[in-house]
Amino acid sequence: MPPAEVLRTLGNKYSAEILEATDEPQSAQGLSEELDIPIATCYRRIDELTEHDLLELHDNILSDDRRRIKVYRRNVDEITVDFSGELSVSIEERSEVTNKLDEAWRTLSES
Repeated sequence: MPPAEVLRTLGNKYSAEILEATDEPQSAQGLSEELDIPIATCYRRIDELTEHDLLELHDNILSDDRRRIKVYRRNVDEITVDFSGELSVSIEERSEVTNKLDEAWRTLSES
């Protein structure tokens, strides 16, 4: 993804806050309430972040009232922007170890 596009996405109001809050899986409703973001805006930011592979659909869980709820988790651990010379953005994705531990925990909790 072009560096300017990453910056544009991150520069949108609430995008950085959503990424920070999704170290652990969160639903759109949970993010909206925790970060005091209007729910429609929250869904738009989630869509933008997901489209640019900065956020991912982590799971589709069953709520207490038996409804499916999508939960999201950030897909990155670090984003570095370098303005010296030509603009560059480097993205460090979540480590495989972290992803495997999350998957193992999810499998155990479903049992």
